[in-house]
Amino acid sequence: MNTLKLLALHLLVSLLHCPFCVLVTVSSSKPQVEVHEHTDAVLTCEFRTEKDQNPRIEWKKKGKAVTFVYFNHKFTGSYAGRAKIEGATLTIHSVTQRDSGEYRCEVTAGEDHVNLGEATVTLNVLVPPHVPSCEVPTSVFVGSGLELLCKDKLSVPPATYRWYKDNKALMTTAGTPYSIDMNMGTLKLKSVSKTDEGMYRCESFNSVGAPKSCVAQQLNVIEYPWNLAILISGAAAFVMFIFFCCLCVYVCRRRGCCKKDKKTKSTKCFNPPPPPPPPIHNLKHYKQTHSFMI
Repeated sequence: MNTLKLLALHLLVSLLHCPFCVLVTVSSSKPQVEVHEHTDAVLTCEFRTEKDQNPRIEWKKKGKAVTFVYFNHKFTGSYAGRAKIEGATLTIHSVTQRDSGEYRCEVTAGEDHVNLGEATVTLNVLVPPHVPSCEVPTSVFVGSGLELLCKDKLSVPPATYRWYKDNKALMTTAGTPYSIDMNMGTLKLKSVSKTDEGMYRCESFNSVGAPKSCVAQQLNVIEYPWNLAILISGAAAFVMFIFFCCLCVYVCRRRGCCKKDKKTKSTKCFNPPPPPPPPIHNLKHYKQTHSFMI
């Protein structure tokens, strides 16, 4: 904004000093350019000066930072060797998506009273559809939910998508058991049945080129075997039985019906038995100290 104010002020001062001067003017007859990838893009720039017959011409590209395309009479960076300039009009050969963006043509006439003019041109490189990446599982169980994915990240404008089963386009109606998002490229089935088995492929298309399709992939729908179903049912029943038992024990303890009566302790005294008599072989040590008569 400050630059524009200074430019306007400088223009006003120049007009006051030279009311009949022809000021430098820069314009583009085609400010919006759309071309297909790998073709030439012509960015027009016309200018008129007051006195300077050999003004300085520069082209810049605006992105995260402003970079030079044409500076000091030569091209810079990736534009060297694949671009040319005629007057102030810029031609870029074999453009790619990286060349898309906003370009600015600047003309500086040092001999003029108002010596700077500029014009902006926006380049949009159109890219036809590419072969999309498709995600289709090889097998799925009956009754399972399923989502098939399709994506083309390179096409410009962004691609939209169609899904095919056994080379027949899938169309969504009120009664179909699936849904398709044409912008996101998803095919969703809430509950897979045996009739959903088949070859699936996805196609990406836009307004630039011919549609492109991925290779068809086989989807197999597997039914649960009886032994597996019985095993799953038995395991579920066992888990429910254990849970029921734990719940019964918990409720019983909460109500106090599982407490045991404490046994009363005995108050009888315990008398140890008398010591045994000495062994017979110790009698020889016995001496009679008194005599007595019966």
